[in-house]
Amino acid sequence: MTTRRTFLEVMAIGLPLMACKNDVSAQKGGNTQKPIVISTWKDGEGVNKAAWEVLSAQGSALDAVEKGAVYMEDQINCCVGLGGNPDREGKVTLDASIMDHQFNCGAVAFLERIKHPISVARKVMESTPHVFLVGAGAQQFAVEQGFSLEEDVLSEKAKEDYEEWLITSEYKPVINIEENAYNHDTMGLLALDATGNLSGACTTSGMAFKMRGRIGDSPIIGSGLYVENEVGAVVATGVGEEVIRTGGSSFVISMMRQGMSPQEACKKAIERIVNVNAERAKEMQVAFIALDKNGNHGAFAIQKEFHYCIKSDVEEVMLESASWF
Repeated sequence: MTTRRTFLEVMAIGLPLMACKNDVSAQKGGNTQKPIVISTWKDGEGVNKAAWEVLSAQGSALDAVEKGAVYMEDQINCCVGLGGNPDREGKVTLDASIMDHQFNCGAVAFLERIKHPISVARKVMESTPHVFLVGAGAQQFAVEQGFSLEEDVLSEKAKEDYEEWLITSEYKPVINIEENAYNHDTMGLLALDATGNLSGACTTSGMAFKMRGRIGDSPIIGSGLYVENEVGAVVATGVGEEVIRTGGSSFVISMMRQGMSPQEACKKAIERIVNVNAERAKEMQVAFIALDKNGNHGAFAIQKEFHYCIKSDVEEVMLESASWF
C-alpha cells in the first residue's frame, strides 16, 4: 500500500531523474532553435546580420553562410579578403571553403586578385567534379566563371603593416591580434535553416607575412570546416597548423556524434591540441565554434578573449568562450 510518505520518497528520487532527462532532451532535440547562425570573432555581428537576411526569409543555410562570408570579404581589414595582410613577398593570397548538408563541399587556396573566394569555392563545389582548386588554376577557373581580376595592390592598412614588418622580418603569430585590432585572422560561420539543414563557410587571407605558398586549415575540409547534417557543423580559427595536425573540425564532429554537446566537443578538441605540445600551446590561439542539429551552440579556445556571435529568433548576442588557459 502506498502511503503519503512513500509517495513523497519516490517523488524525491524521481525528480532528479526527470530533470536529467529533460537536460538530455534539450541537448538532443527537445528545444530545437532554428533558424540560427553563429560566427567567429566580434566582426561576426555584421556577418550574422547579412546571413540572417537569408535565413529570416526562409532561405537555405548554404546561401546564408555564403552571404555572410561575402559581407566579410567586402570589408577592408587586415585579415580577410583582398584588404588583408600579405605574405612575405608582399602578395595577398586568399583561402576559403564551403560545405552543405549533403557532404557537398568546395575550396580554394592561394587564390590571388579575386574579391570573393567563398563564392569561387561554391562554384568549385557546384560546377566541377572536384573539391579543391589552388593557385593559378583556381584563379583561371574563377575568371572563366565570370569573376573579375582585381588590381594587385595592397590596402593602405596592409601596406602600413607590411612595411613595419619588413623592419625586423620576424614571423611570430600574436595571440588574439584579431581581438586587439577588432579583427580576426579567419571568418568562419555556421547556419541551421528553417528546414533543419546545416551549412558552413570559412574565408581568410591567412596568417600575415606567411611564407609564400603557405596554406592554413581554413580551406581544408575536416580541419578548418566540417558539416555532418545529422550531427552538427564546426569551424576553426587561430593557428591553422595546429588544427591541421589534429584534424580539428572533423574531430569535434566525431565527439558530438558520440553524444558530447557542442561545448564539450570543442573543449575536447582544444585539449587534444594542448596535449600535443603544451608549451607551444601557451604561445598561440586556436578556437572552435560548433552548432548541433537542434541549434545548440558552443565554443572553446586555448586562450581567453575569443568571442563568437549568435543570431536567431530568440537571441542576438556576443559571447566570450571558455578557454583552456
